[in-house]
Amino acid sequence: MTAEIPGALLLDPEVLDDPYPFYERLHREAPVWQVPGTEVFVASTFETVADATARVADFSSNMRCLLYRDEHGLPARLAFGDAGGQTLATADPPIHTVHRSVVFPELMAKRMASLEPEIAGVTADCIARAIDEANTDFMGTVGNVVPITMISQLIGFQGSDLAQLLQTAFDSTMMVGASATLYELNALMLRSMETGAWIADQLAAVADDPHDDLLGTVARGIASGALQHQEGVTTLQILLSAGGESTTSLLGNAVRILADQPELQEAIRANPKLVAPFVEEVLRLESPFRHLTRSVPADTTLGDVEIPADATLMLFWGAANRDPGEYDAPSEVVLDRPTPRHHLAFGRGIHHCVGAPLARLEGRIVVTMLLAQTSNIALDAAKQPKWVRSLQARRYELLPIRLTAR
Repeated sequence: MTAEIPGALLLDPEVLDDPYPFYERLHREAPVWQVPGTEVFVASTFETVADATARVADFSSNMRCLLYRDEHGLPARLAFGDAGGQTLATADPPIHTVHRSVVFPELMAKRMASLEPEIAGVTADCIARAIDEANTDFMGTVGNVVPITMISQLIGFQGSDLAQLLQTAFDSTMMVGASATLYELNALMLRSMETGAWIADQLAAVADDPHDDLLGTVARGIASGALQHQEGVTTLQILLSAGGESTTSLLGNAVRILADQPELQEAIRANPKLVAPFVEEVLRLESPFRHLTRSVPADTTLGDVEIPADATLMLFWGAANRDPGEYDAPSEVVLDRPTPRHHLAFGRGIHHCVGAPLARLEGRIVVTMLLAQTSNIALDAAKQPKWVRSLQARRYELLPIRLTAR
């Protein structure tokens, strides 16, 4: 049955732009699908994805390869075995437990409560500029700016160029996104090494006097021996990428949905309490990270499909979040779902995203302030939105909108 689904659909540009008919086909025909001619498997239903995330020993987060698009349009693997190391999101227990314990208290307990005024201030400035322009690219004026500004402040980078940091975050996601060619992947890996060297310099600058931020926290973790130096560098790269990419995607997707549904826009504008469930529905409908990969240490099964050792499994969060077996009206915004956070947009299990509260907070603040200061949000009829061509990131490269001030 799975051979009837052409493998090239996975990375087809039209499918990348509109993946949902493809997801529906996977749900019906192959909840666990082996991409023909490859050792790559795809889990697409809520049940199979949730099962895989719970089986840490069978499906390891330790990355042993990167995926790229070969000359036939199929996912190919650039293997590096154990050379990639294990760090935070790409680590299994017990290493993952140690790394998360270093980062999580600082990220969540000490800093989250203080961030709301800072986010509101940055957001207010961005929205004011967007309204002044009236016709604006939302990503350029708001969607890209707020998240990278906040994650840079949260980490504590000094003397950084926000545009370069944002590109670094996007590069990191593209590097693990499977849709780049081998040539493009090699270029991304080279740029990642250059970013790592810059982050190493940032760590060195605070080593003798680490501040009360994530950079200082990681520096202290290295000094204590909880983290190796390269693990500390990679941890900061992961946090930069996740913080820059995921919330950027969330903000653009939220505004596009509001622009497409004027009645929904008006309902939320009239009742700001609906912003929080709306943000959860955006996360479910347009999951910022559409997939992550797992390696397979030994022969196993998922669903009723046998998966051999050394295979690569792709967990399709975006498909699982629209599974009709799990959700009523899976393709619609439903603001009164009984459990609005019952989705996989931030992963599941031990690798649930440590930055999820920050993304939610930024999403709520931006949507609330944008609706409060406008009477209408519409697409710019003269320009078309453009998706980033990525199997992983569900992000707008360009989102032209027209804002009417209140």
